[in-house]
Amino acid sequence: MAARFKVKRKGIGQMLRMPGMQAEMLRRAEVIKGVAVGLSPVDPNSPHPGHYKASWETDSTARGGRRRDRAVGYVRNTSYYARWVEYGTEKVPAHHVLLRAAQIGGRNQ
Repeated sequence: MAARFKVKRKGIGQMLRMPGMQAEMLRRAEVIKGVAVGLSPVDPNSPHPGHYKASWETDSTARGGRRRDRAVGYVRNTSYYARWVEYGTEKVPAHHVLLRAAQIGGRNQ
């Protein structure tokens, strides 16, 4: 005889927000941050060499996602020019540091 299983959406929602899940999302974000730091370009001719590389940070919350119903981890760079490093400009090519870090870091988890 086959086993029966009844899904309760409330229980799944609670599981997706539990502290252990939030801690795992933070751990995964830290792995991606580590890869991003390693991939970050450093311009020795700039007024603040290494500022971009030192500006990576992580965070997590139990109320993330589009519907604010699950734990998520965030990786971001707080330097004001992070967008230009990631996507490039007319004169500077895109480095896609966060994209590559997520691709590489996702495999290392």
